[in-house]
Amino acid sequence: MDGIINLNKPVGITSAKALYRVRTLTGQRKSGHAGSLDPAASGVLVLCLGRATGLVERVMDQPKVYRAGARLDVTSPSHDSDTELRAVEVCDVPSEAAIREALSAFEGEIDQVPPKISALKVGGVPAYKRTRRNQDFELAARRVTVYWLHLRSYNWPALEFDMACGRGTYVRSLVRDVGERLGTGGCLTALVRRAVGPFCEDRAWSFEALAAADGPEEYLVDLAHARTLLDRGAMTAPPRPV
Repeated sequence: MDGIINLNKPVGITSAKALYRVRTLTGQRKSGHAGSLDPAASGVLVLCLGRATGLVERVMDQPKVYRAGARLDVTSPSHDSDTELRAVEVCDVPSEAAIREALSAFEGEIDQVPPKISALKVGGVPAYKRTRRNQDFELAARRVTVYWLHLRSYNWPALEFDMACGRGTYVRSLVRDVGERLGTGGCLTALVRRAVGPFCEDRAWSFEALAAADGPEEYLVDLAHARTLLDRGAMTAPPRPV
């Protein structure tokens, strides 16, 4: 079985476990995911099966679209709600105009420091393990691309926004940095990956739908078509919402 499955990963499961469940359903052992999602996040998880595992890097290089929820009155060690929330005293509640201005400041190529609670390796050891051991270390800023940010709603202290970005961008780091710019807290509370290149949420398959399908011809994007889709996209950023 050679091709791609556009999986709609639910909240509460790691990307590795999601891949294992699909391996059980398809019987294809040679497979991998093209860019993980945290357990608390849902949405598009692109799975490459068989010879399509050779496309993993190309898929990971595709632009991603996220819908994110955040709070500006709290922070946390992981910059999301997976760890203990800590209240932040905010003297001046930002206006919607200030929120929009802060978001726009992070569009383009930016230097971003990844979260210390992440799988990035420092000296061969994942950063989250060093954090758990209370080891003193720093993560260097990395150059990442944010194509656009679009505010959907804001009602202090909560906001929701859409975001299109390139490889290696951490949405929780962006929320942290927006909060710092505003002089507030910044904590990611919800995240949905809506697209990875040509693979979109509205065409993603749930575990239940995969199990009920008559066969792989229903859900598998065959290798040739997958290559065509990636060639056609050619790293084109998705359009900004109106």
